Amino acid sequence: MKLLTKSLIAGCLLFAGVAVAKEGVQDPTVKARMDLMGSIGMNVRVLGDMATEKVAFDAAAAAAAQQALVAASADIAAKFEPQATDPVSEAKPEIWSNWDDFVAKAQALNTAATNLGAASLDDVKAGMGAIGGTCRDCHSTYRM
Repeated sequence: MKLLTKSLIAGCLLFAGVAVAKEGVQDPTVKARMDLMGSIGMNVRVLGDMATEKVAFDAAAAAAAQQALVAASADIAAKFEPQATDPVSEAKPEIWSNWDDFVAKAQALNTAATNLGAASLDDVKAGMGAIGGTCRDCHSTYRM
């Protein structure tokens, strides 16, 4: 189970490149999207580091990360709706040609984040598999 959790979390850590990639972004709409995805990635990392026991479990930090993840994931569709592009963007054009599927994937992340329990280490470990799966599913289809 630990290996599975680590693998799923690794899929979400693809967000880590967002912070570096957004340097040089020119389009403000794309920058807002990248900032949102960076926030999601940061909060997934907080939870993932606890789930893999890289850091000690902290219920308050887990709850804050879970709440921030719920809020940010609820904003994905709104941030991606404008079809803005930028040379540093990693968003594939298929997002807009398969809009309903993209929105469903974003909603799946929001559902997984909402359902993640943050009261105990076991709760976080149990919920991170679903979060990692939604990250990987969306990124494998819609991220360059």
